[in-house]
Amino acid sequence: MVASQTKSLSFEEFLEWYPEDNKCYELIEGVIVEMLPTGSHEDVSGFLIAELNFEIRKHNLPYSIPKNCLLKPLAPRSGYLPDVAVINREKIKDEPLWNKSSVIQNGKTVPLVIEVVSTNWRDDYGHKFVEYEAMEIAEYWIVDYRALGAVRHIGKPKQPTITICKLIEGEYQMEKFVKGDRLISLVFPELELTTDAIFQAAE
Repeated sequence: MVASQTKSLSFEEFLEWYPEDNKCYELIEGVIVEMLPTGSHEDVSGFLIAELNFEIRKHNLPYSIPKNCLLKPLAPRSGYLPDVAVINREKIKDEPLWNKSSVIQNGKTVPLVIEVVSTNWRDDYGHKFVEYEAMEIAEYWIVDYRALGAVRHIGKPKQPTITICKLIEGEYQMEKFVKGDRLISLVFPELELTTDAIFQAAE
């Protein structure tokens, strides 16, 4: 969290404030939060980006994965910096803030978003779940490779879990994948990716 912050910010104020210091920040309900990922967190994110980029090239899909982009949910005082965001290049022309600030406002532009869970797991299972659903992002993966989430999210006994949330009739339907499972994605239906490969990327 940024210690000098004295008031709750709007998303527009957050964009104006955002410094060019090579650090990453999110806005959670008006509060600026500095993102401090661990090495294993970055290993998992990088592995997922590589796998999905391979799938995009293999099937000649109109997608790309930007290094960084901000998602502007319906909540006026929030802005999220997802670990992985798959962008539909055919819809990027409808994003007025993309060229200037790398901001996505329309959930239809983002068929898939992935959050790799860290110590702020409540945001991934809470705020972001609700806001990505409201934006109508087709698919949201919660990659909890360290089993940090509460029992109500990943079950008992707690174990590394990937939760894939698929938007069906305006609501996320959740499916959990644990050790030994192959992921099932509607956005990438031919994807051959297992939980084991993802979890091993963190080792």
